[in-house]
Amino acid sequence: MSFTAEVNPGVGLDKSSFPHAAPSDPNAPHVRAAEVTIDAAVDRGALARIWESIGYDEINWTYTATGRSLLGRFGELSDKGFHVRPHYVFCSGTGFGIPHWGTGNVFHLDADGNPFYDFTIADQVYDAIVESGNHVLVELAFTPRDLVPDHAAELEVVPSPTVYSNYEAGAWGYPPKDYAAWGDLIAAHAQHCLDRYGADEVDTWLWELWNEPDIFYWRGTPEEFYELYSVTAAAVRRVLPTAKVGGPAVTGSGAEFLRGFLTHTSARKDPLDFVSFHTKGSAFRPWRVYGPTGGPAPEQQSPSAHKMLFEIRTLSRVIEEFPEYHGLPAIVDECDAGVPAHYSVYDNANFRFQNTEYYPVFQVKLMKKILDLNATETVQVEQATSWSFYFEGERYFEGTRAFLTAGGVEKPFLNAYRALARLGERRIEAGSDVAHPVTALDDCDGASMPEEVDVLASRSADGTVAALVWRHIDDQYHADDTEAAVNVNIAGLDGAAYTLRHYRIDATHSNAHTIWAGLGSPQLPTDDQLAAIKARQGLEEFEAAHDVTPVDGAAQVALSLPLPSVSLLVWEPKA
Repeated sequence: MSFTAEVNPGVGLDKSSFPHAAPSDPNAPHVRAAEVTIDAAVDRGALARIWESIGYDEINWTYTATGRSLLGRFGELSDKGFHVRPHYVFCSGTGFGIPHWGTGNVFHLDADGNPFYDFTIADQVYDAIVESGNHVLVELAFTPRDLVPDHAAELEVVPSPTVYSNYEAGAWGYPPKDYAAWGDLIAAHAQHCLDRYGADEVDTWLWELWNEPDIFYWRGTPEEFYELYSVTAAAVRRVLPTAKVGGPAVTGSGAEFLRGFLTHTSARKDPLDFVSFHTKGSAFRPWRVYGPTGGPAPEQQSPSAHKMLFEIRTLSRVIEEFPEYHGLPAIVDECDAGVPAHYSVYDNANFRFQNTEYYPVFQVKLMKKILDLNATETVQVEQATSWSFYFEGERYFEGTRAFLTAGGVEKPFLNAYRALARLGERRIEAGSDVAHPVTALDDCDGASMPEEVDVLASRSADGTVAALVWRHIDDQYHADDTEAAVNVNIAGLDGAAYTLRHYRIDATHSNAHTIWAGLGSPQLPTDDQLAAIKARQGLEEFEAAHDVTPVDGAAQVALSLPLPSVSLLVWEPKA
């Protein structure tokens, strides 16, 4: 498959019920009032922390000072740690990081054709992840240069300063020429990780073959991939008998490939502990405009949460076709509103949402809707990975899909994860009279998700109740000067008194981007300007904490929600 400006990485070519992006609709109705109800006495089971996973292409930025610092922030947001999935660990090269590329440089052949392994770069990558309190989702990919088959020479490229040969241009996507040597590489990699990090740590890892083999990341046949999985799973298990192995990490349109993969693993009785796939909410076209700097988008487009949920449900139902796999978790290890990660507002102005308050609210909404989908489907999503990290050499608020921008400034997106981290271990009953349900997927005719107010609520063992209440619409251009009046009615509080804390993400709270823009969007901010920007980058309180005394276990909170916004309400029992 050729890689062109009309084929975004991470998006397959099959037709689906949804367009590649959501068009803007200035006439869509707004939600101006909502009644939200929460019952802390109604337990809906353990709150699956599906958001505790990130991944990225740029493996060689994992162990930079900035990369290590960012990983540490995620390690602090989870008792168990995030799973971290970087690309390219087996690709050959110098370890010099550039966007959408990287190398672990593990496999080599000596002058006599004998294999040997160099774990220098891989160690730095995995050390940074483990030392930050997180765990590795090991993506076993791609083909090392010394294992590229001879017929890969058919891939013709024009060499450039960064594309030294056809290897960097995609020859790494061809099947290894020697599957036995590949199996030995997998076993050696697993053994090295076991020796370096110990059984207790490595037992938390996930081992996954490849990435998106239904598109240009795999330049072989489906059957060749299926066979490679058999070799890979056996090699991992040979060293780690209890390792969790899986795949095939197809795109959102990879149902046919996934069905063939599961048919193969079922027939061969291959080890399979999870099934992975991806979804993207938009693929803007053209993805790169080549217009004037800061120019408008040729067409106003946005992500579609409906598209993402539809793809998740479709692929989950493919897994459901195999009764023996009903109990396996689904790992959506790229779950993103837009693609590709390294494109920015300078490529296409529609990517602006990745700088603003729109994105964290979208992410909170999406995580809740996936949990709702879990309640209706046989196969359960266990992780929904944001394919986001950071980029070296960016301008301030470049608009890429990242948690940091230039100067180490946190983007509002990171605050979605801070807010989600405040939720407790048990989900409790909560709803809104203007929420848009996942059951509407069959009736939306490919349209994006309309405006709503919705809620996700939890309870902790110490009696703390936390709720996320948001107002959002998929259309990033559909603004509203009028705030929505939202009444939050909570029941089932068994404490005599509580402290209520209220945090907010919107245009003027928890939003370094707004401060930067208000200062004139400086690309060389002064020390004072940078301090002012960073002062507003974390999760901020909307109002001062105050005491609440429930009456018959009930209390009320009145919110005024701009579009888009999310409030985190935390009721802490007083001693």
